[in-house]
Amino acid sequence: MSRGLAQPIGGDPNRPPHAASVAVVALGSNLGDRAQTIDEAVRDIARLPLVDAISVSTPIESVAVTLEGPDADAPPYLNAVALVTTRLAPTVLLTLLHRIEAAHGRERRAPAGGQEPRWGDRTLDLDLIAYGNVIVDTPALTLPHPRAAERDFVLEPWLAVDPDAVLPGSGRVADLLAAVREGGRE
Repeated sequence: MSRGLAQPIGGDPNRPPHAASVAVVALGSNLGDRAQTIDEAVRDIARLPLVDAISVSTPIESVAVTLEGPDADAPPYLNAVALVTTRLAPTVLLTLLHRIEAAHGRERRAPAGGQEPRWGDRTLDLDLIAYGNVIVDTPALTLPHPRAAERDFVLEPWLAVDPDAVLPGSGRVADLLAAVREGGRE
């Protein structure tokens, strides 16, 4: 196994790999056999190099959310959260999550060469929500996920798999979920 997988892309190859961290990965699907896709994605994540353990919430169903807000006419999403204990660097983990999405039919470019519609229907969506207590904002990676604190379809399954969860920089997931439900947000 390459020690480089535990290094950030462009990182110092002489720096020793870091200890394992718990990454929070949100899984979503609203096309095809959603449950099977999520189950297969969880198995794919568990097979990644330098992944030591994975715990997954029970999936929940949610209304699709677009730029305009909830879209009851779109196919509903099945969502889950996985806690992934890994020694992969966050940027490497994100790259591998994108590869898993692609293997399940996720297209990041529209056929005409334009961008995939933001928040559109997806065979599989894997979002890196948090990585330990890391807070970073670069063009390639923002941690924690910038909209995680507003999304009940992330917070509810996360809380189910980790009742003491904390979103770095935002607070306890239980409190965030209560605020989302109180405010009627996503």
